[in-house]
Amino acid sequence: MKEIKINFNKANLDLKEIFAYADKVKEINEKMEKFEGEGSAFLGWKDLPNNINPKDVQRIEDCAKKLHNDGVEVLVVIGIGGSYLGVRAGIDFVFGEYPGSEKKMEIIYVGESISSTSLVEKLKYVENKKFAINVISKSGTTLEPAIAFRLFKKMLEDKIGKNNAKDYIFATTDASKGLLIKLAEKEGYERFVIPDDVGGRFSVLTPVGLFPFACVGLNIKKIISGAKSANDIFGSSDLVSNLAYQYAVARYILHTKKKYPVEMIVSYETCHRFFLEWWKQLFAESEGKNEKGLLPHSAIFTTDLHSLGQFIQEGSKVLFETILTIKKPKYDLKMFELPQEENNDNLNYLAEKSIHEINNIAFDATIDAHSLVGRVPNIHISIEDYSEESFGTIVMFFERAVAISGYLLRINPFNQPGVEVYKTNMFKTLKKPI
Repeated sequence: MKEIKINFNKANLDLKEIFAYADKVKEINEKMEKFEGEGSAFLGWKDLPNNINPKDVQRIEDCAKKLHNDGVEVLVVIGIGGSYLGVRAGIDFVFGEYPGSEKKMEIIYVGESISSTSLVEKLKYVENKKFAINVISKSGTTLEPAIAFRLFKKMLEDKIGKNNAKDYIFATTDASKGLLIKLAEKEGYERFVIPDDVGGRFSVLTPVGLFPFACVGLNIKKIISGAKSANDIFGSSDLVSNLAYQYAVARYILHTKKKYPVEMIVSYETCHRFFLEWWKQLFAESEGKNEKGLLPHSAIFTTDLHSLGQFIQEGSKVLFETILTIKKPKYDLKMFELPQEENNDNLNYLAEKSIHEINNIAFDATIDAHSLVGRVPNIHISIEDYSEESFGTIVMFFERAVAISGYLLRINPFNQPGVEVYKTNMFKTLKKPI
């Protein structure tokens, strides 16, 4: 497993406070291992890395290889929420925002909104490119991806013919029920299965994430390996050794005992932006029920220090921060010294320091400013590197943590009944047939 470290020194917490929950965490974890308790029918994510069939992995890799060999330039990933956030999180996490030749295929994400402007722009972007479609939906009825699929499917069929188009459309959906599986069977699309016992926000290690990952050139076996090793450790009932469960308890204490209503997750790496978006969905949908739960917020530092920093430092004390840092950057470079007469920017004092070193110094300065002067609790999580294994590791870390966190709040972490309210209102206005 890639190393993860966690530090509570600036969190206004004593480890004794955390370890006082050892028995409760053990009880919750043992129930999870027995598939007992609320939401137990959706605990399939828990052992997913250990149970992935190698034949399924090979089929995913073979399908991706076919697209590479056919010269497909763009994969259009159609999905919303957990059907695309984990995909984008993983690709940006490993490859960064501008990967160049590392990425074997470009991905664009559609169906994540109903913006007509966004849809038209994306349709225009692919109209003269060779593209394939991966539509991701358990039901096939979610409005945003359903609209996008109809539009992009028509463009592909008009472009290369309906019979040929079916070879470039991949449906990631339920095994046996829903509109999408029926359409895929009728049209002859290649199909990947989202397990019944894995909810959307936990689905990144299913074909939801694995197929697009393979298409862009990520090593999905390494992602699975990192997740499996992490699961072996973060599935332990021993709170003293389980950092994921320590994090869950710490945020529970800060929320319920020390009365912070907001958790801001922060990264010092811009390519983590969509990982933070994935994290927000994971915790918001899992905990935000029965008028309970922390409001998840996110920021990229040092960027957002120039917009949110003043509030964090001196504003109302409504939040604590969870900081993610990377030990080994993917790339680094050193500042250099100029002759004094050319030192017009006065940056010679940074000579021979690496940019990553400067970023870490900014982190040290900020965590001290926020925690010691601003009295904002800070939890620090350190990730080893940008590798596929690290991505699999941190995914399991947070998935394990959110389960414990939800059960500590005495809610079902695996449903999301509130999401349906706006849909009901919308479909009523649109006069959707029952």
